[in-house]
Amino acid sequence: MPQIKKNARIDLRALILLLSALIAVFVLGASIFASYWVQRKMLVDGTLETNRVYATKLATMTEGYLGSALRQLAFSADSYGRHFGERSALTQENEWLRRQVDYFNSTFLVDATGVVRAVAPANLTTLGTVLRTQGATQALRERQPAVSAPYMSAAGNLVVALSHPIFSPNNDYLGYVGGSIYLQRRSGLSQLLGEHYYKDGSYLYVVDRQLTLLYHPDPARVGTVVRNNPLLDEAVVSGGDGVRRVTNSYGVDMLAGYATVPSTGWVVVAQRPYHQTLAPLDKLILTMVAIALPLTVLGGGLIWWLTLVIVRPLRSLAAGARSMGASEGSHDVGDVRAWYVEAFELKRALMVGIKLLDERIGKLQRDVQTDPLTKLNNRRLLGQTLALWQAERRSFAAIQLDIDHFKKVNDTYGHEVGDQVLTALADVIRSCARAGDVLCRTGGEEFLVLLPDTDLALAAVVAERLRQRVADAHFALVGQVTVSLGVAEWTPQHEEDASLVLVRADKQLYLAKQGGRNRVSQEGATR
Repeated sequence: MPQIKKNARIDLRALILLLSALIAVFVLGASIFASYWVQRKMLVDGTLETNRVYATKLATMTEGYLGSALRQLAFSADSYGRHFGERSALTQENEWLRRQVDYFNSTFLVDATGVVRAVAPANLTTLGTVLRTQGATQALRERQPAVSAPYMSAAGNLVVALSHPIFSPNNDYLGYVGGSIYLQRRSGLSQLLGEHYYKDGSYLYVVDRQLTLLYHPDPARVGTVVRNNPLLDEAVVSGGDGVRRVTNSYGVDMLAGYATVPSTGWVVVAQRPYHQTLAPLDKLILTMVAIALPLTVLGGGLIWWLTLVIVRPLRSLAAGARSMGASEGSHDVGDVRAWYVEAFELKRALMVGIKLLDERIGKLQRDVQTDPLTKLNNRRLLGQTLALWQAERRSFAAIQLDIDHFKKVNDTYGHEVGDQVLTALADVIRSCARAGDVLCRTGGEEFLVLLPDTDLALAAVVAERLRQRVADAHFALVGQVTVSLGVAEWTPQHEEDASLVLVRADKQLYLAKQGGRNRVSQEGATR
């Protein structure tokens, strides 16, 4: 019988202490990592949304500012129209307009031939001259209230000019009254935007439709054109609001939100450095570690004491095993058999702890894969499902659907009612789904249904049933809502990537929209 060396034995107390330490480190590390990941996402998403809301607020304020300025010009234009032949009255009204209203750096009155009849402040040298600037040409040509693009004025200032036509009581065109907002000097507009500037690297800037900077914390950049900025390209095209993570011209990673000024198409961008956004999170993690370390040390001492308690009866069991064969030894082994029940309970307790951790991580994964509004799956799970089915060479059909005229619902009833419509539509989709179908929300009002082991014909029937169910449903406050649907299928015989079926389904959805909406379009036919 081979002999066992003494130094080959492993001390059970050391094993329990090591195991306990590893479990503690794993749980602590997993908790800190999960907390860091979730908090980081919340901070980034929250900052993006805050910047979007802030940019929207300033865009609204700028819209109001320009509207008030144009209304003041309209009031003065009415007065000019009644006293256009009185030079002193024109000068007095023009000076009053500049002094009483904190909208303009300079004001001016131009007749129908382009000659400056009055200007304020009086030190400007353009009185009596013919204005040939971009703003003057635009005002004389259009003869309607206007906000010009930025240009260099006759006095050598980079300005945006607001103008309002002047008509006589007989409706004869007499000229226009205008006000200049200096872009590279202190103005009412710069005060409106500049007083909101923060000290943590956050700032905002404003560009016009041609991406010329109208406002920037760095005055030297005002008047320059911003290039290679995907956020501004997106904002000018969309004309709405949104968020994006971008790198600014200084190479700084920024979290930006933008909104447009409706009347002018100007884009207001508010942004904050990414590293500044996460700075509180770094402090939070350090605080968590600082709090957890003493507790970990205290727990380690408790574990060490408990290990002594656990090992003591096990050593008695080992002593009884060494004397096996003697009556006393058999009696001793019999006495400690009950201890294995306690050992099992300890194991079960550990399993409960692991199960709780798995449940937390599982819930976190489900939250990541679920759309928070409709509780349907999101694009993350969609991508995983497509990859899995392609690997399994499992055929399936895809139904892409989109709410018809959903923007009108939001514009008419508000986004809260729009969200209720999305939630109700998700319920309708669930009611039509079969076991095994994968339901996803892929965009604002866009949804996707994946039908496993389903051919194109059956998928079209399902899509038509869903379309009819939605059309028959009543949506609170809104009434009837319709959807357009596109159907495509993927089979193992396809050499293409499974995700490309979404492109084909989206193309069919587009055809359904083109065909009049509230209909189903499938590859090869349209209902």
